[in-house]
Amino acid sequence: MSLFKTDKPVNDLHSSEARWFAVQTRSKSEKFVKRMLEKKEVEVYLPLQKWVRQYQRSRRVVEKPLINCYVFVQITQQQYVPVLETENVLGFVKLGRDLIAIPDRDLLTIRRITLEDGLEVEVVPGCFESGDQVEIAAGALTGLRGQIIKQEGKRKFQVELASLSMSLLISIDASMLVKRV
Repeated sequence: MSLFKTDKPVNDLHSSEARWFAVQTRSKSEKFVKRMLEKKEVEVYLPLQKWVRQYQRSRRVVEKPLINCYVFVQITQQQYVPVLETENVLGFVKLGRDLIAIPDRDLLTIRRITLEDGLEVEVVPGCFESGDQVEIAAGALTGLRGQIIKQEGKRKFQVELASLSMSLLISIDASMLVKRV
């Protein structure tokens, strides 16, 4: 799933130059993955947002990931496999079969957003429109391709999947879709 629009993505790992990549994690394990990667001496960035939770008798400030199920790593080719072998890491974010390097300016933008106190940010994956060609990037239907038929609410879309000379119309969350070029 592509998180950022880039002018020209770098689609490979470099043997000596460390580049930023997005790594998908299991749900609610972003902080754990961050700690495990730091133990492996991998540079990792987890954008966190502070929230005030009101309980019956107290108020507590909690830090939640800005982007659920993702951390960012700055790695070279030699660190690729150790990152993949980390507990609760599902894999790197790819476009097709290509690994996508995230430009430094995009990470700087995220850092600026998370440093701003009181700024409420909601991450909405992708911008999809009717007619867009998409691929399902998560769940049991991973890899199936189809076309957006219509939007249902803020984050749900009807996708027509054409396979075996039949059309299946399913409703799917935007976080599970990748726009095909």
